[in-house]
Amino acid sequence: MTAPVSEDLVDPDKVHPSMTNELSSIPLSSLVDRLGRVHTSLRISVTDRCNIRCQYCMPAGDVRFMATERWLSFDSIARLVRVMSRVGIRKIRLTGGEPLMRPKLHELIEQLRAIEAIDELALTTNGMLLADQAASLRSAGLMRINISLDTLQEATFFKISRRPGLEKVFEGIDAAIQNRLEVRLNSMVLRDLNFDDVIPLVEFARDRNLAIRFIEFMPLDADRSWKQERMVSGAELRKCLSDRFGELIPMDRAEPSQPATDYRFADGVGVVGFIDSVSAPFCSSCNRLRLTADGVLRNCLFGKEGWDVASHLQENESDAALLNAIRECVKQKHPSHGISEKGFQPPSLAMYQIGG
Repeated sequence: MTAPVSEDLVDPDKVHPSMTNELSSIPLSSLVDRLGRVHTSLRISVTDRCNIRCQYCMPAGDVRFMATERWLSFDSIARLVRVMSRVGIRKIRLTGGEPLMRPKLHELIEQLRAIEAIDELALTTNGMLLADQAASLRSAGLMRINISLDTLQEATFFKISRRPGLEKVFEGIDAAIQNRLEVRLNSMVLRDLNFDDVIPLVEFARDRNLAIRFIEFMPLDADRSWKQERMVSGAELRKCLSDRFGELIPMDRAEPSQPATDYRFADGVGVVGFIDSVSAPFCSSCNRLRLTADGVLRNCLFGKEGWDVASHLQENESDAALLNAIRECVKQKHPSHGISEKGFQPPSLAMYQIGG
């Protein structure tokens, strides 16, 4: 039975010291669900706020963000990661909303980088605030960064994001490269908006020796305007790219749970990946959990249940109780997201509220 999502959330300015010594006497095992999927990756939303309003994520107006007092503090997030690292979490990705809108984010990165068991620390951003923060993020220990880039045209950028600012994204990409961050570009393709941008985006990435990944449009938009016909499948994109650049050569997966299928170009220049979440789901190998900015753990982007971990991060709550909530979340994970099933209904929360 899932725990209710608590409204009694943590004060982000209050320090919650770690109690990891308590766990040293508890036999620990990996986070394995009923289907045998081992969970090693945690995506942490640090805010639901964003400075743009992308059609595939947010409503055009009247956006009600949560009060900042509901955000988990950096100390609470670090404590949660320490506990989860004891049971196999090795990869952390910071998300939003737009994570760079969270003040002093580099301080959280420093705390997370100090956790010995964490092998990978990454961040996903729209890039508009990145030019001013790339150096501090790199110094704090950030390793990888995914930057959303759906078009190279300002007019199309405005249509998609409902805000100006493409030049700021370009500046952010340049700053990330200059600060020696491992950069990957993410593109969401909507047939009626930016299908014509696919080839120029790949050329942009190849010119800069950056990997680019195309993500299928998913029914997680706040306007509930998702339609199958607006989505461009990975298969169609692969055909489009092979017609232009020649054969795409499949690459070995670094890990079975990797969401993208990556390809090399025949001329050896660049890498392109495809995350076919709708047309070819990879649920059977999913190893990810998600934490919302207010401290609710979710086991699937499309899941309707949430497990309150914020209350277990209070000073008087034990790590054992926190771990029990985490294990219950993993235990209740469904076999698949169910998009192709009859009667599928998207979750009540949009992408920006869950964390990408």
